[in-house]
Order: sequence, then structure tokens, then C-alpha cells
Amino acid sequence: MDKNTLIGIVLIFGVIFGFSALRPKKDKAQDAVQTESVQTETATISLDSITPAEMAQAADIIRAAGTLSAAGDSATPAVYTLETAGVALTAKGGEVTGTVDAIGVTLDYNDVVAGAFADSLTQLQKQEAIKNLRSAIDNAARYQSFARFLNGTESTVTIHNDVLSLDINNHGAFINRATLLDPRYRSMATGPGDTTQVEIISPIPGDYYAFELTTASQRISTRNFYFTATEVTDSSATMLLQLENGSQWGLRYTLTPGSYVVKMDIVQKDMDRIIPPSVTTARFEWAQRMVRNESGRTFEQQNSDIAYKEPGSKPGDLGSAAKTRTLDQDIQWIGFKNQFFSTIIVPSNGFETAWLNQIPYNDSPDYLKDMAARTTFSYSSTLETPATFNIFIGPNLYPLLRDLSKEMIADTDLELQRILPLGWGIFRWINTLIIIPVFTFLSNFISSYGLIILLLTIFIKLILFPLTYKSYISQAKMRLLAPEIKEINEKYPGNDQAMARQQKTMALYSRAGASPMSGCLPMLLQMPILIAMFKFFPSCIELRGESFLWAKNLAAPDVVLNLPFTIPMYGSHVSLFCLLMTATNIIYTRINMANSPTQQTGAMKWMMYLMPVFFLVFFNQYAAALSYYYFLSLLITIGQTYLCRRFVNEKKLREHMLAQAAKPRKKSGFMARLEEAQRKQQAAMREQQKKKGNRR
Repeated sequence: MDKNTLIGIVLIFGVIFGFSALRPKKDKAQDAVQTESVQTETATISLDSITPAEMAQAADIIRAAGTLSAAGDSATPAVYTLETAGVALTAKGGEVTGTVDAIGVTLDYNDVVAGAFADSLTQLQKQEAIKNLRSAIDNAARYQSFARFLNGTESTVTIHNDVLSLDINNHGAFINRATLLDPRYRSMATGPGDTTQVEIISPIPGDYYAFELTTASQRISTRNFYFTATEVTDSSATMLLQLENGSQWGLRYTLTPGSYVVKMDIVQKDMDRIIPPSVTTARFEWAQRMVRNESGRTFEQQNSDIAYKEPGSKPGDLGSAAKTRTLDQDIQWIGFKNQFFSTIIVPSNGFETAWLNQIPYNDSPDYLKDMAARTTFSYSSTLETPATFNIFIGPNLYPLLRDLSKEMIADTDLELQRILPLGWGIFRWINTLIIIPVFTFLSNFISSYGLIILLLTIFIKLILFPLTYKSYISQAKMRLLAPEIKEINEKYPGNDQAMARQQKTMALYSRAGASPMSGCLPMLLQMPILIAMFKFFPSCIELRGESFLWAKNLAAPDVVLNLPFTIPMYGSHVSLFCLLMTATNIIYTRINMANSPTQQTGAMKWMMYLMPVFFLVFFNQYAAALSYYYFLSLLITIGQTYLCRRFVNEKKLREHMLAQAAKPRKKSGFMARLEEAQRKQQAAMREQQKKKGNRR
């Protein structure tokens, strides 16, 4: 491209930009007029109208769905009124009159039907009037006698006892706030200094429960209706829908003193006039976002899920992941639970079927999971109280749930206490039969839970001391036999003499009364206790908010330092009890390796030291009480080891072993079978070698 061409292109662009800059700007008023013109044209194209068929049905619909305002006789027809959002209609015989609202103006019903709008109205106002009128007629046709309750002013009714306060929303007649009044139960989501009482149920948009009723032609949900509060006292309230011809449908809530259970009764009158007696089931829907209440999110989310119980089975749950489950048989109860608090609905006659669904919120700072349930239950429109629901809204306290399990429904063990994740099988037995009773007993006399954990640890270590002592003696015997074992290994070297070496070693163990397994067995017997405690402490609500030393909340990590970065798996904070546990574990590992009859070297030695580091990473996110317990347990075990070393005379122990070896010893059944198996194996090897020699 030459110089002249380049200059020409620059001049052309200069002229274009200059023309754009010098062109007169349109007046804003002109733009507004053009915009309104476009909107008017668009509105004109989309403008709707009321059809003759809708006009003909309007009077019948108002009579079916409206309220009788003036009774009629043979000469004068009755008058019915229907009021919904933006629409007020009256039907007298076949004549309909009323008003319709439309963006700041009120229009006559007949003008809207005829399309006789004033010239001053915009197209949008005309469209809004027709939309409001059609919506009112459609809703009245759909909901009939329920239609008058579709609109209203939202409000709440509060009932309470000394432990629980409930706000009942008139829009749907459901509990939209449940607050625990016990001062121990404060929210820990922002730290131990939070003074907000725990709300198990909060007024979150989209959270509700509702009943779905079946009429002759459709299903309608109570979620859409505005109820009237009646018979309100401090501890009870009835939310009522007053339907046509004296029919009623409502929910009655009742709290008893000191109870975390609210009784919810369906109350009705003459509902068979609206819902056919042939309808034998109704639906119950429940949706709730689980709110965070704890500072330690990891464990709270892991222990938040939907639980349920089927007759004849142990309670089940959906676990911690996103999951959907359909239950096609009787269900005794359904619960939305988190780490320390739950809402459990127990119908008096159970649910017939249920669909459950949960979705975790992995990144939300405020919520843990989205939970939903859709169920069916037995219903009759002819009964005054067709169904009763006991709703537990309270703490996951083992003694409380255990007692409620046998009180809610006569002659039925609901096993509500099993929502606590205390482990399965033997681990749960240890927790429920030993740990929890001892912990509860100590808490009746001692206020410091740090001291209670110390005494509980000492109690457990005293019970396990015979096993610890036996393990130490076994290690000592194996250590004293190490020189003889070395001689046997040197006398029978190589793989070809492995069988002889093994026989001599086993014979030595038998004569000395030692066994390589006798040191491992006591340790294995202690494992169920360690695992049971691992499940107990993160589920123990008594520790929630309790401080000890530097830990402000024993049910959460004892954070002493927040890091400016996040270490994968470890987290972004430092837990001091976890560090102390790790250091003590390393010391205990070193002592064990020193007492071991075979010295570990190389990679195996480093593997032994790597395990405490793994526990450091794993336990940093767990409750301070758990790390504190393991720290105490290891510390006491180290002390017991030194006591055993001090009071066990290894010289006398060796003399005893030699004396035992000198005595004629009858072979045990196990040793006899082992030697017989070795003899047969040796014979098979000799036969195999003989065959190889013959082939050569």
C-alpha cells in the first residue's frame, strides 16, 4: 500500500466520524414518543379480550366460589361476592357487576368485558385489566370455594412454651420459624460469640410444607391459601379456612409445657360436601433448606441428611451425598436432620408412600443441603380429625430422643435416637451401654466438660489396663526371646530351610509360653473403644458451645491460628489439640518401636512415623473434644507403659520363661494342628523334589 492510498483511507474515515459528530441529536421527548408508539403498537397486537363463553360462565363461577352476602327467596335471587387480587365481583342471578384494577385505575367490570375503555387509558392498562379479570375467573373456576382464600395479607401467629417458639404463617398455615429458647442452644455459625438462638426452621423463600387435597375434578394445595387464625392461646392456635355451606378445613397446633413436640391435627367439618368420601388418601409435601448452625462446616454437612423409618426395620438415611429414594411401603416417620438439631414428622397412622430427595450446597456459606419429601397418607373427608402429626423440633439429645421414641405412639418404639450416628453393631453398643451412661452420670456432678472427658478417659483406660498389661508382657517376652530367635535364623538360613526354621521358632514360643499374636490381640480388642469414641464426640450435643482451656467450643475445631492460605486436606487453620495429639502419637510410636523385639529400619521405620502425620491432617477439621480425648488416651498409655517397665522385672520374667520351658508341656490343639500341617507340607515338598529328581 503506497503513501497516497493510506492518506485516502484516513481521510474517508475522518469524514465519516466527523459527519456522525456533527449530526443533530434527537430530542429525548421525540425518543419517548417513538418508544411509546412502538410499545402501543406491540400492545395493540397482543391485546386480549373476554370471550362470550367466559362471560356466560362468570355468574355460575362466582356463585360456586364466592361468599353468600345476601340470601335470596322466590322473588329475589341470592347475592354472591368474590374478591381476589385486583378484582371485586358480585353475582345476582345471571347479572354480574364489580370493579377491576389496572395499573393505578379502577375500571367497571362491564366496561372491561365489552372492551369499552376510555381513550385516556394506555394499552398496557387495558391489557392488565383483562389479565386480572381472566385470572380471577380462572382461579375461581379452578379452586371453587377455595378461591376466595388465594389472596390476603401475610401475617404470623406465635405460640410457645418454655423451650420452643413457633411462628405459624397464615399463608399456607405452616411453621415458618422454629426457635429454641434454651440459652445453651445458640447459633455457632459465626463463632462462639454469636448470641442468636438456634432456628431449626427459618423463613426462607421456597421452604414450606403443605397438604394436597383431591376434589371431584382436581388437586389443590393448602400452600396457596390464606388461613384465618382462631382459638389462639400462648401455646395453641387453629389456622382455618371457612368454606361454603358451613364446611371448614384447618390445622390445629398444640404445644405442651417443656416439650419439643408440637401436635398438628387436621381439623375439618362437612368436608364431604366438597371432597368425595371415595377419596381415601391425601398428599403431604415438605421442602426445607438446611441452615448452618455450626462453625465447623465439614462435619455438620456430613451429618445432615434425610432420615426415615419403615416398620420392622432400623431407621435409614440418604447419607451425605445428593440422592433420591422412593419408599413404596409404610413409613413411620421422616426427619430432616443436621449435626445437632432435627425436625422429625411422625404421623399417627404413618405415611403410605414417600419420595425423598436431597442436594448438598458445597459452596454456600449459609446453607448445607436442599431437602424435599413428597408423601401420601390415609385421609377421609367424613372424619372431624382425619390425621394427626407429632412434629419433633429440637436437639439431637440421646436421652431425649430415646424417651420420645416410646411416648409419641403407644406400644411403638420409633427408635428416634438412631438418627445419632453412633456407629453400627458393637461400636453403637459401646456408646449406648457404656460411654453415654457414664458421660451422663458425670455431667450430673461436674460442670466442666473438659474435666468430664479426662475422667471418662481415665475410666476407659482403667477398664482396658489388663489388656494393655498383657500386651506389654507379650512384647517383653518376645524381646527376651530375640537372641534365641536370632540363633535359629542363623542355624537354618535360606528358603530351603524355611520350614525347619519356622518349626523351631514355634517350638521355642511354645516352651517359653509366648506368642507373636498375644501382643496384637489386646490392641485389636481396644480398637472398638477407639472407633466408638470417634463416633461419639462429634455427635455429642452436650459439648456444643462448651469451652475448655483455649478451646471455645469443644464440638468444633479449636482454632488457634487462621492461615492466609488453604492446605489441601488439612484446611486453612491450625488446631492445637490436634497438634498435641500428633506429637504424643509420635512419642508413643517411638516408645513402641524401642520395645519391639524386631527393630524397624529404612522405609518401614518412616512408615511408622508417617501415620501420626496422617492423623494430623485428618483430625484438623474434627471436634476439639475428639483430639483432646485421643491426646489424653495416648498420654495415659505412655504412662502405663513406663509403669509396666518399672514394675515388671524382666530378669525374673526370663527365669520364669526358662522354668516353663523346662517343664513337660502338653501341646495345645492349635499347636498340634499347626505341626501336623507343617509335617504334611514338608512331605509334599519332599515328594515334589523327588519327582523333579526322577525327571532329570
